[in-house]
Amino acid sequence: MTDDKDVLRDVWFGRIPTCFTLYQDEITEREAEPYYSFPEKDLLHCPSKDAVEAHFMSCMKEADALKHKSQVINEMQKKDHKQLWMGLQNDRFDQFWAINRKLMEYPPEENGFRYIPFRIYQTTTERPFIQKLFRPVAADGQLHTLGDLLREVCPSAVAPEDGEKRSQVMIHGIEPMLETPLQWLSEHLSYPDNFLHISIVPQPTD
Repeated sequence: MTDDKDVLRDVWFGRIPTCFTLYQDEITEREAEPYYSFPEKDLLHCPSKDAVEAHFMSCMKEADALKHKSQVINEMQKKDHKQLWMGLQNDRFDQFWAINRKLMEYPPEENGFRYIPFRIYQTTTERPFIQKLFRPVAADGQLHTLGDLLREVCPSAVAPEDGEKRSQVMIHGIEPMLETPLQWLSEHLSYPDNFLHISIVPQPTD
């Protein structure tokens, strides 16, 4: 993979801090402590760390099946799998990436992964997500871009050349250029589960 370690670090250390506090005009017998709540109505609450670890490793194996026919993950030892999980659980960038970098490599003659692991989420549909097989390199050897993926899989997210932009394409809270090679995005903006999670949200009107 290309060596853009600063990008990997910026993604890893990104945070969305959330804190709920009681409105100051609310009357209580004692001062209410700030609350950091899990959104039970929106997300499934995993019953244990073991369940989270099992789900995480399942996603990692699915991603590697798409990228390398499962060859990389299957050649790893159990301690490598554990290091991936412990690095994520303990927020250890170097510990995680010492193993994860192997999952981001590919033979130089292939110019990329076999398929790109991705999931596209849309706020305007009840469908959980879109996931299809998509190669990072075209038949003529040209690198596919984020725009190429969207035009094939989710064309409504891409504004026509003479039309108004109606959607934002977000990964990790940023809006990458549609001209960005999909292979580069997969190597640098994938989530720890090795999938690109792409959100399509309506363009703000204000």
